[in-house]
Amino acid sequence: MDLSAADVVGELKVLRKGRAIFTTPLGDRVGSALRSVCGILEDDDTVEIRRKLANRLRPLVETLPEDLKVALLGAFALDEAARKPFYQERVRWAAITLDRDERTVRRRIDDGIEQIAAMAVAAGRPQSSSPYPSRSWHTEELRVSLALDQPVAEVFEIRRVVADADGISELDLALTLTTAADSGSSVSVADLEVDVFHGGVLTRREMESSDRVGLALRLPAPLRRGQRHDIALRFRARLREPHYVCVPRHPCELFDLHVRFGDQVPERIVMLQKAFQNDARDRFPRGTELTADDAGEVHVQFRHLAPGFAYGVRWDSSEAAGVHSH
Repeated sequence: MDLSAADVVGELKVLRKGRAIFTTPLGDRVGSALRSVCGILEDDDTVEIRRKLANRLRPLVETLPEDLKVALLGAFALDEAARKPFYQERVRWAAITLDRDERTVRRRIDDGIEQIAAMAVAAGRPQSSSPYPSRSWHTEELRVSLALDQPVAEVFEIRRVVADADGISELDLALTLTTAADSGSSVSVADLEVDVFHGGVLTRREMESSDRVGLALRLPAPLRRGQRHDIALRFRARLREPHYVCVPRHPCELFDLHVRFGDQVPERIVMLQKAFQNDARDRFPRGTELTADDAGEVHVQFRHLAPGFAYGVRWDSSEAAGVHSH
């Protein structure tokens, strides 16, 4: 689409009416120009459209001088304090905040809209927020719950992936059941149980190395570039080393990990961040020490994971256990 700043200005002036980005349904308020500069897809729902608008508009607004920034935060209900049902109320909020009259604020809003529209068009369609670009797909969110207080350790994995090219029909995943170098033990495909709860069909499960099980998940339909897809998996395995880390093959924007120890909380729990894979096996790793809560759980979160590095948790344990998710 051949865009001009005037196209975006016109649609932003429509968007600011009523509840602005909190209008429901929001899709009817967002035209083709805003869809293009914000990366909004035809099948995105209201929640996703709102997220993309906020993620695109707010960084642009933050670059403006303070008076224009406050005026636009109010105009589009981007500031929590300005989430009022009518545009006039948000103009009044900005006027009070800036100690200016409402007519001045309206001029500031128009000036600010002109500036962010020009910046949005100049920047073009937004790219992935990950500093590690992918040519196939990347993980937007990976949320993992690891329960170690079960007879066999269980992992629930909820993953949202984003296609970085057209025609993505299969995801290549893997899980590594790390073994100690001097253990003499080996891993087989049978050591890992995998259940797909939703999002595709498991078509391949094979050993990729002595301790890494490769998985292929066929998607229900090929993804278009920019399209999101959620999958949910459950893994069961006897863990061999006392750690759980994500070592992404593809870029990962967010990794959220809960580890439940139950009533067997180890004496030392350490967070690993951008560590070398072999460091996860270190008996005395460096890292931020974590304290389990009253439920015997720890929670860590990582953003913009670099492919090939390890992120997660290691703990002291008399019973070795360890997994790498990819």
